[in-house]
Amino acid sequence: MLKVGLTGGIAAGKSLVARTLVECGATLIDADALAREVVAPGTPGLAAVVEAFGSGVLAEDGSLDRPALAAIVFGNEEKRKVLNSIIHPLVRSRAAELAAAVPPEGILVQDIPLLVETGQASSFDFVLVVEAPQETRLDRMVRDRGMESEAAQARIDAQASAAERAAVADVVLENTGTEAEVVAAVQRLWDEQLVPRNEALLRGEPPAVMP
Repeated sequence: MLKVGLTGGIAAGKSLVARTLVECGATLIDADALAREVVAPGTPGLAAVVEAFGSGVLAEDGSLDRPALAAIVFGNEEKRKVLNSIIHPLVRSRAAELAAAVPPEGILVQDIPLLVETGQASSFDFVLVVEAPQETRLDRMVRDRGMESEAAQARIDAQASAAERAAVADVVLENTGTEAEVVAAVQRLWDEQLVPRNEALLRGEPPAVMP
């Protein structure tokens, strides 16, 4: 089974790439979705977050108040490390459970926003990075997510740089065209890179032998 790590800067357009890969036939594990799952009401993960940061991170219905938690940890490196030490192991454990259920002939794509920051690139046979110009990303965050420009820039600054992501990438997909052009690029990548690499693995050959 070919294991693909998908990452990219915030608002670079990774979701479109992930959806297209699924349409091509990949099995997707979304780290952001798992990060929400592991702190759902009643989970040990939520209990650990409350123990670390107090009951003020709970909404009235007992769920995690994400804005309240973000206000505590964002911009505070020590507190962010504490949160990551709770969330990341839980997400990785759940991802491993889901990966184990993927058919051996399948292609597994794990969408991990902080793949570079958490040092996970070496865990994958192929790393796909989605990028877009910083100005475009800022515009998307302000326009589509309702963020203040300063907050949007702070989120970008908190992530790895484009150069750091490129350093671990097998392919950097520049999301600078239309949606149709991005979809077509992903479909070409699937046909010309991912499927042949997976077939090589199934034959017992290392995927690195593929062009």
